[in-house]
Amino acid sequence: MRILIVEDDINLNRQLAEALKEAGYVVDTAFDGEEGHFLGDTEPYDAIILDIGLPEMDGITVLEKWRGAGRTVPVLLLTARDRWSDKVAGIDAGADDYVAKPFHVEEVLARIRALIRRAAGHASSEIVCGPVRLDTKSSKATVDGKPLKLTSHEYRLLAYLMHHKGDVVSRTELVEHMYDQDFDRDSNTIEVFVGRLRKKMGVDLIETVRGLGYRIQAPTNAN
Repeated sequence: MRILIVEDDINLNRQLAEALKEAGYVVDTAFDGEEGHFLGDTEPYDAIILDIGLPEMDGITVLEKWRGAGRTVPVLLLTARDRWSDKVAGIDAGADDYVAKPFHVEEVLARIRALIRRAAGHASSEIVCGPVRLDTKSSKATVDGKPLKLTSHEYRLLAYLMHHKGDVVSRTELVEHMYDQDFDRDSNTIEVFVGRLRKKMGVDLIETVRGLGYRIQAPTNAN
């Protein structure tokens, strides 16, 4: 899953990015409103962390522009302001949730997980597909209760497919959500990762939809 952080505090931006990367996310960063608006308007993110008090363009304006352009990506608003009116303005502008500074990074991670789950239609922190269980809280996966030892790219691939289980996901979409903006993207590598993932899982859940991409779904006879 791919996250954008728009925060002008360099240390806080780095702290959030490191925590998200450690949790298995792909992370892009921006340090002012104009750069953040451009990235959010041109790149496909699963969630965005957006500070209100940004240089060049404030967070509320950035958010209003995204929503006005039809961008529906979940947005978590960061604010150092205590006034309730700022929080209301953020929600009215289209924010999905907010956190007031100072905060614990673990709270931000939990709220991001919840936003991504809800956007994909999942209520629980665990997503199940047949014998495969993905724990988004611990960033771990199991098959029939046995842990899967996955590389970061294999985990990102499985997590994206599990969040969108039953849907056909194109190679291009997988690439866009597995790598950051500076990565030399090659959709051919997706086939390699799918092959490795299938072998490690040992169950036939990932279907190749010819000419379209991949889909993960439980067998029709599964409980």
